[in-house]
Amino acid sequence: MLPAIQKQCEKFLSAKIIATKQLSGGDINQAYKITTAQGQFFLKYNTASHAFAMFDTEAKGLELLAATKTAKIPDVIGVGETKEGSFLLLEYIDSSYRQSGFWENFGQSLAKLHQESRSEFGLHFDNFIGILPQTNRPKDNWTDYYVEARLQPQIEMGFNDKLLNTKDLNGLESIFKKIPEICPEEVPALIHGDLWSGNFMVGPKREVVLIDPSVSFSHREMDLAMTQLFGGFAPEFYQAYHHFFPIENGFDQRVEIYQLYYLLVHLNLFGTGYLQAVRNIVKRFS
Repeated sequence: MLPAIQKQCEKFLSAKIIATKQLSGGDINQAYKITTAQGQFFLKYNTASHAFAMFDTEAKGLELLAATKTAKIPDVIGVGETKEGSFLLLEYIDSSYRQSGFWENFGQSLAKLHQESRSEFGLHFDNFIGILPQTNRPKDNWTDYYVEARLQPQIEMGFNDKLLNTKDLNGLESIFKKIPEICPEEVPALIHGDLWSGNFMVGPKREVVLIDPSVSFSHREMDLAMTQLFGGFAPEFYQAYHHFFPIENGFDQRVEIYQLYYLLVHLNLFGTGYLQAVRNIVKRFS
């Protein structure tokens, strides 16, 4: 670990670091397990210019989720910035394995989380999805929020980077006016915002642990759509969710409208491998 980061971490922990172990699995940040006489902690750091803002808003998102007491969330120890890079220091949570009832409990937990509401869509701070900035300027209706805070910034980024052409742009924009007809009216719900299989863990008590959020008060079907984008969760998860907080019929016919945002994000992060999926949605709905 870099000396300046270690020094700041020791200040946050009020303890000397006696061992570090680099961890694998992250696409964006470097990660370490830190050991002190008081216990173990999780550190991730990044040298990018936006890293402090990224970690700071992630910490705020974790704290917002933790306040709902609906799922296990790693405790935030501190966020720091040095000449060597920026870092986020968290509680270290040992991962375990799923047992009977895990998916049902997960579905119920997400349903309870989504019952945390506000009067407007958005959030009092902007944040990130992956390394991409995500604006959260509040809006009083879902369509304006989804178009202006989610779809348009990603479309503009993709067009400026020549990942999308003019035909793509026109097709995507043609979908905007159809969103009020497609998406059922919902009150704003607190969502994880990036809920795929890589962003939850099984904790030591076999409980769900949510990590790497991209929170906002949004349409709750956004989270459900993201869970289905890369393989989906177990059927028991969805059954439990719908039992505790039913959604309107027809979700399977509108799920791609929500997934469009996440596919545009992946297009901008990883390139044209996601372009055909975006075009398929445009063809279906435009």
